[in-house]
Amino acid sequence: MKDERIVKLTKNLVDYSIGLKPKEIVYIEIRGEETWNLAKELIVCVTEKGGIPYWFYNDDSILRKWLLSCTEEQLIQFGQFHLSIMKLVNAYISLRGSDNPFDLSDVPEEKMNWYQRHFYKPVHAEERVKNKKWCVLRYPSNSMAQLAQTSKEDFENFYYKVCNLNYSKMSWAMDSLVSLMKNTEKVRIVGKGTDLVFSIKGIPAIKCDGKLNIPDGEIFTAPVRDSVNGKITFNIPQVYEGIVYENISLEFEDGKIIKSFCSNNAKRLEQLLNTDEGARYIGEFALGVNPYIKKPMRETLFDEKIFGSIHLTPGGCFDEADNGNKSAIHFDLVLIQTEEYGGGEIYFNDQLIRKNGIFVHPDLKDKLSEEALRT
Repeated sequence: MKDERIVKLTKNLVDYSIGLKPKEIVYIEIRGEETWNLAKELIVCVTEKGGIPYWFYNDDSILRKWLLSCTEEQLIQFGQFHLSIMKLVNAYISLRGSDNPFDLSDVPEEKMNWYQRHFYKPVHAEERVKNKKWCVLRYPSNSMAQLAQTSKEDFENFYYKVCNLNYSKMSWAMDSLVSLMKNTEKVRIVGKGTDLVFSIKGIPAIKCDGKLNIPDGEIFTAPVRDSVNGKITFNIPQVYEGIVYENISLEFEDGKIIKSFCSNNAKRLEQLLNTDEGARYIGEFALGVNPYIKKPMRETLFDEKIFGSIHLTPGGCFDEADNGNKSAIHFDLVLIQTEEYGGGEIYFNDQLIRKNGIFVHPDLKDKLSEEALRT
């Protein structure tokens, strides 16, 4: 018997997220065995809608084995091959349900840099993100339930509640915040271990409303590259390329990270920030607004959407909100400002916009609440 929640999610992905048209080719990347039920439904749905599905099975445990043994020249060829495929398709959907999110944790830093430079950057950061319709989502696997510290059944119920919400209604509710950000020059973020100031003047504000990620619920922009000054302390664990970073704190001067702290992987963090020149500058600033996501689970695709959060990203910017910063990395760092996580304030042009994770500005109050999106 089909799980109707999977059927609904599939239709949302095909009809809403990528807006499939007849004869379009959809590249479906399947990561992890637990994604197969959704993958099968998606392949059938694309076919019945008149599209042509191309599917590719991937797994971080397989990737790890290959990265440990490959040469840089082989990685270059690997990237060129996948780039040729990506250029041929019209849309891309990635179903990610790896058994172990830490499979890549022992791959040497040099090889992860090769992977970023020769595969991820040309295939995904450049070709897919810039030229294709795309959507990336996680799948409610056992490993995700473990990270969220809950049973798989409870996690599945949470997952489908978040992923199958009315994104068209959320999109409408985001418009006031987008408008406010477009008219903002100075941003100040205040909290425990945090007092950071920067400008977003002239940088577009982009709403993420279920078209690119599932789950979704953020509005992003970018700081003017050299305008970031002060200090910020992030209060949840951050996972990047299979490495967990805890208690990250960054200090800025004229846009550049001049000092970093991490309680468990300080050396690895410094290596990451030394990837290239752009890695020490910020490529994205975003506010998380999904009212159904309230706690972190060491999964960036969910954590960056937490209601009452912000994230700041060392590394490359997005073309839609281009501040000129280019880098091979894009490391989303999340700070939750709800009372449960220590509180905090956000000011736009010296006016208080959000306090302890709750919007207080009259144009924003209650619009993105759970109650507003339920009705």
